[in-house]
Order: sequence, then C-alpha cells, then structure tokens
Amino acid sequence: MSSYLQFLVFAIVVVLIPGPDFAVVTSNTIRGGRARGWWAALGVTSSNAVQGTAAAAGLGAVIVHSEPIFETIRWCGVAYLLYLGTRALLSARRGAYPEPGGATAGAGPAFTGWRQGFLSNVTNPKVLTFYLAVLPQFLSAHAALGTAVAYALSHAVLSFLYLTLLVSAMARARRILARRRVRRALDAATGTAMLGFGTRMALAGR
Repeated sequence: MSSYLQFLVFAIVVVLIPGPDFAVVTSNTIRGGRARGWWAALGVTSSNAVQGTAAAAGLGAVIVHSEPIFETIRWCGVAYLLYLGTRALLSARRGAYPEPGGATAGAGPAFTGWRQGFLSNVTNPKVLTFYLAVLPQFLSAHAALGTAVAYALSHAVLSFLYLTLLVSAMARARRILARRRVRRALDAATGTAMLGFGTRMALAGR
C-alpha cells in the first residue's frame, strides 16, 4: 500500500505537467464544447489504458526495443502533432468562427474528439516509455500481472479525472474563450504548443 500511494503521488505530478494531451483536450473543448472535450479526454484515457496494459504485459518492452516499430510510432506522433498544430494556426489566421453557443454533441464531433485524444496519446512513445521506466520502480520483482495493470490503470484514471476537470473549467468559460479575438489567440497558442511538442519529439530521438 505504501508503494501504491507513492506511485499515486508521482502519477499526479506527471499528470499535472501540461503536454500534448492538455493542448488537444483544450482545443476540442473550445471548438465543440463540454461533450467534445469530454470525448477527447476519454480518448486520452483509452490510450493510457492500452499502453499501460501493454507495458504491464511486457509487450511495451518489445515495442520500445524494436527500432523500426518505435521509430514508426514516434514519427507518426510527430506528423500528427504537426498536423494538428498547423490546423490550429491556419484557423487562427482565418479567424472565421461560429458565434459562441451551445456544445455540439453529435456522433461526428464526439468521435472527432475521441480520435484526436487517442491518436495524440498513442503515437507519443514517451507515454509507453514512462510506463516501462516508472512501473518497475514501485513494484516488487515478483509482482503479479494484475498488480502491474492496476498501477497502470490508476494512472489512466487520474489522467481522466484531471482532464475532465480541465474540460469543466474550459466549458464554463467557453462563451468568453469562443469570442473571435480570444479564440484566435488560443488557436495560435495551442497551435504553437503542438508544433513545439512535435518538433521536440522529432529532435529527441531515443
């Protein structure tokens, strides 16, 4: 229990550090409201659960130590972040936005939010590396697979709770944030952040 509590504290610190997930969820909430932001957060959580379970089962180590697979995932992540960043910057340049109003909760926007959240996370090899590097520090050498999976899923749940709080805060302020001048500034900021994350991922290598 002591090791688990220490892991939770460490995981909370990691979750609170802004990264691509923060930018993607923020962007989706401003674009589509609470529902789309929630689905983006669920997409991130789904990816965390998949990668955490893979790491606990040992599959993650195979991926990380396989150069072609690891590099393919990394460059897909770079390309996707650069794509999202470029879209946001182009949107800021055009400045053509609908009037602030209610959130769109259709299946299309919901899937778009989930897809962007999932893809931005699953193509970030640092997430898988995090699980492989951190989990063993809090687990005994003879820990059961179920224990390792529980640790990984705990991190995913903490991430989801934080992102849903972020969505709620952004949704409450959406009428202000969706104003044209503010929206352009936010699109420019999130676009620049995504391009920065993508560039850093490209230069970081292994």
